[in-house]
Amino acid sequence: MSSPMQPAALPCLSLLLLLWGQVPGGQGQEFRFGPCRVQGVVLQELWKAFRTAGDTVQTQDHITSVRLLQREVLQNVSDAESGFLLRALLKFYLNTVFKNYYNKAIELRILKSLSTLANNFVVMVSKLQPCLQNGPLAINESAHRRFLLFQRAFKQLDREAALTKAFGEVDILLTWMGKFYQL
Repeated sequence: MSSPMQPAALPCLSLLLLLWGQVPGGQGQEFRFGPCRVQGVVLQELWKAFRTAGDTVQTQDHITSVRLLQREVLQNVSDAESGFLLRALLKFYLNTVFKNYYNKAIELRILKSLSTLANNFVVMVSKLQPCLQNGPLAINESAHRRFLLFQRAFKQLDREAALTKAFGEVDILLTWMGKFYQL
């Protein structure tokens, strides 16, 4: 038989765990992009969402000779530049890739994964935006040049092929983002 205290303990424990997860730094996990800190996004959850959809999407990608997230885009990015570049890439994924891949995601039965990625990308953009508003212009311009390399490669492909390729390259983006993840 259970005591009268046990039924009340479960809601209290759940509330405590929920609050602990909401405290900034409570779980000790954050992304650090130059001066910007992004908490509340767990890299492992992003990977889990991508893995659920990644194989399905990548089998739809028939253009193996092209890479959108080229070395020139993501290699040797300074810490200060990383936040500006990430914000541009995430906004592109939200406004172009995920938004226009919605129907295909339904067809491929990967909408939950797309939604998880999109929701987390929205959180990251919202946390980067205020931090980067008054950033150094030279660093912002350098990040913008890198982003334009990605965007040009995207625009050179057929729209559907470009959307599939971009979604399929989320793993490259997550790997790069992982360099800025702190436990």
